Amino acid sequence: MAVISSKRGMDLVLALDLRGKRVLIFIVAYNAGTTIEKVLSRIPASLQQPDVEVLIIDDSSKDDTFLSSLRYQRAHSAFKITVLRTPENQGYGGNQKLGYRYAIENHFDIVALVHGDGQYAPEKLPALLAPLLSGNADAVFGSRMLDKQAARSGGMPLYKWLGNQILTGFQNRMLGTQLSEFHSGYRLYSTRALAQVPFEKNTHDFHFDTEIIIQFVLRKLRIVELPIPTFYGDEICHVNGLKYAFDIFRSTIKGRLCRMHLFYDRRFEVGSEAAAHSDKLGFPSSQSFAIERCTGGRNILQLGLGHAHVADELERRGCRVTPIDFAANELAANSETVCLASRPQLPQDLSVYDQVLLMDLVEHLHDPEGFMDELRHRTAGRQPEVIVTAANVAFFITRIMLALGQFNYSRKGILGLGHRRLFTFRSLRALLEQAGYEVLEARGVPAPYPLALGWNRRSRILLALNQCLIRFSKALFGYQICLRARPLPHSHHLLKETISGSAGLRAEVLARVA
Repeated sequence: MAVISSKRGMDLVLALDLRGKRVLIFIVAYNAGTTIEKVLSRIPASLQQPDVEVLIIDDSSKDDTFLSSLRYQRAHSAFKITVLRTPENQGYGGNQKLGYRYAIENHFDIVALVHGDGQYAPEKLPALLAPLLSGNADAVFGSRMLDKQAARSGGMPLYKWLGNQILTGFQNRMLGTQLSEFHSGYRLYSTRALAQVPFEKNTHDFHFDTEIIIQFVLRKLRIVELPIPTFYGDEICHVNGLKYAFDIFRSTIKGRLCRMHLFYDRRFEVGSEAAAHSDKLGFPSSQSFAIERCTGGRNILQLGLGHAHVADELERRGCRVTPIDFAANELAANSETVCLASRPQLPQDLSVYDQVLLMDLVEHLHDPEGFMDELRHRTAGRQPEVIVTAANVAFFITRIMLALGQFNYSRKGILGLGHRRLFTFRSLRALLEQAGYEVLEARGVPAPYPLALGWNRRSRILLALNQCLIRFSKALFGYQICLRARPLPHSHHLLKETISGSAGLRAEVLARVA
């Protein structure tokens, strides 16, 4: 700890050990002309260090916020202070985007958000910085609700106190978090963490704070809460409470649906993991359908985008499986089609296989018709049974969303981002029949509720209900299409067999006549 002289007096103050990190104290200000200088004067002297900078962004205030900030900047040299003013009002969220971009581009390690109206105590900055300086957090939130009664004592209006708890409870339930408060504006972020989330795609409005929490949660970044005092003075509230609550509700629901891969929103596209296929063997699914239709001892060629669970289970049942996974980038590499010569290389002799599994593959192909034609041609001598699974775009949820004007892609599911073709039961059957296959069985399977909700009573009830509805209409209630088909003899091979067989039959008939 270094010793420095406080500009607010002659006492010696211990400087906060920043551990070599650069800190930006970012003050968002709008119509804060009467409070901004007080806020600046309350920043602890322990932060008066070369690696600490204060950034004030006046969001086109209608009062003298900018002038007051400049006046303080000229009169006090203890801090490096930068004062900016937006050319036009950006809104609460838009102002934050500018400050965070400034922090990232100027290579700060930490950015601390402080409000220019004095509602959040700058005196707490050293304590809030501690988890970030020690590397134990990616974000630190100052919470007024860790001690709920202190929030009321600090002047938080009853309707805000109740609304805060109701919304926070709902958000915790939806996102699986345990935060005491989602709605504090006192926040400190690691710029390394900020750079990992698309915060610039967030709203310019007040629910920016909720959207960035959702992004941190989905990215699995570490959030720490520390208590702060509550202070409500005579500041003007610019938030429309009902609109704010509705925006919070909508963003949180979207975040939850994006986590479940049922909805796609670029703001919440923050996961780093690949969209691999999950294990769906424990309940009715396309994977269980494929396994049920394969008999032990058979030679099976499995083509798809990641279904290792299926191959493992088939081998456990005594099948000989050749699994070949196409990566999504390999399928996209060929803009014309993905034929059997595409990477990865397929076995040259396809006649040794009894069955071919096409696991969620055809919807990723640019030319599935050409693919099926080629497959039939290459296997015509053996005619192995083919099992095809694909997403059903006519699933009732997709139909409802379309009726509401939504056609929303997701990382997984029916409208997965990698899908290049979309199928219904009828269109997939037509594709196979026109490629020379006879469809032996068509079955719909329910949505994978256990993956979204966990294996519990709720998911079991939904599975059972979905299965009952599939009996009524698989085209409407089948989440995935499962078809079993066999290739009909190709005319080329059939003609050779016809000529050969006719020659033998002719010789036999002539021998009888003679």
